[in-house]
Amino acid sequence: MGAAVDRIFRLNDAVPQDPAVAEWMHNHPGELGTLAQTYFDRVRACGPDVCELMHDGCPTACVGDVALAYVNAFTHHANLGFFRGGELQDPARLLEGSGKLMRHVKLKPGVPLNSDAVLALIQQAYRNVKALK
Repeated sequence: MGAAVDRIFRLNDAVPQDPAVAEWMHNHPGELGTLAQTYFDRVRACGPDVCELMHDGCPTACVGDVALAYVNAFTHHANLGFFRGGELQDPARLLEGSGKLMRHVKLKPGVPLNSDAVLALIQQAYRNVKALK
């Protein structure tokens, strides 16, 4: 792996429950907010060491202080992003993006989604980030 891939992105202000994340969720009602909330809750459920904060305007989950995943809502879709998504195995080909590390899954209301495959990505991302600590 190259030096850029070996870097660990740390966010030092993550806490078990961030009121700013709750406020973001409250301010994003409707289908897109529900999709973001549902998948952020799945990330939160990975383990007791998952913390959260707002980063760049998005609810962001960390394992301790190591960045794991984020959600964001746009006009027609929501994203579930993985900070080290480029390292994930994705047999269902759900991940989008072309950066060295960042990848995301687009969540669209009314569009079928392989939720088992998304959950597998979440669990794999959690295990990978946990191994970095």
